[in-house]
Amino acid sequence: MPDAGGRRARLQGRGGALAAALAAVLALAAASLFVGVSSVPLGEVLAGRPDVLEVFWVSRVPRTLAAVLAGAALAVAGLVMQMVARNRFVEPSTVGTVESAMLGILVVTVLAPGHTPLAKMAVAACFALAGTFLFLALVRRVPSRSSLLVPLVGIMLGGVVSAVTTFFAYRLNLLQALNAWTYGDFSGVLRGRYELLWAVGAMAVIGYAAADRFTVAGLGEDVSRGLGVDHRAVVRLGVVVVALIAAVTVTTVGSLPFLGLVVPNAVSLFVGDSARRAVPWAAALGAGLVLACDIAARTVRYPFEVPVGLVMAVVGAAGFLALLAGRRRRGLA
Repeated sequence: MPDAGGRRARLQGRGGALAAALAAVLALAAASLFVGVSSVPLGEVLAGRPDVLEVFWVSRVPRTLAAVLAGAALAVAGLVMQMVARNRFVEPSTVGTVESAMLGILVVTVLAPGHTPLAKMAVAACFALAGTFLFLALVRRVPSRSSLLVPLVGIMLGGVVSAVTTFFAYRLNLLQALNAWTYGDFSGVLRGRYELLWAVGAMAVIGYAAADRFTVAGLGEDVSRGLGVDHRAVVRLGVVVVALIAAVTVTTVGSLPFLGLVVPNAVSLFVGDSARRAVPWAAALGAGLVLACDIAARTVRYPFEVPVGLVMAVVGAAGFLALLAGRRRRGLA
């Protein structure tokens, strides 16, 4: 059967390409382990030199794992958000989710400064959930469902929430802490300070497990009902996954803008709109992009370091503009 043979060849080609992408991520992770101000030669690591091993296990390994987990989970969160909102130009940092999480962190910092990071994460997740549901409620009331109008609503909502957060942070002398959350930064990641990110890895796995349902939900409520899928329940699950990933990431390493926007759109060009096929690709490319930006952040002004969120903003903004230009050329905007 030629059709079956062609399909098998395509699947094998995609599997080989995904394996190559994972190999590239592993190569970037290996490079990340040995890039930085402190010298960590591979030979001395293998020789077991105590001071080098301490830097390696306390700083470099946690930092690399944090970059992989945050990048993979945020890319998957962006993919889920686009399926739920049925729009290719939305992600947690353009719909008010990240800004709402920052507001939640500010509230718990002011009212209960002695709370643990887990408590701050829980409060941030609640605020992120509220902000995301508010965005979806506003979108339902937008008279036009233009692919560009929907993210503009999210950006305006995020701007309002961010303005409120900045105002109270200024009045309460917490602007410095707010800036730390605004720009993602892995320089403070050490052993014992990143383990919450394993929770976002678990959320990414849940996103993959429910990938088929997210694909159906992306076809609309009527189609979902016809196929026997509870559209509202799937949307709620997607919002919970996105909010938890955004809250944990902001609490642990800060914001990584545009990651969940650019990566899923790039993946859709290769694998289409099936979330089942897109999730592994999004996780691999998201992890690789964050690792590459983190390495660049450590080397562009060596021996100094710039926040990785700043590098991500430049790369992500360029990718976002390219997506807009490409969509306009195809007449889809």
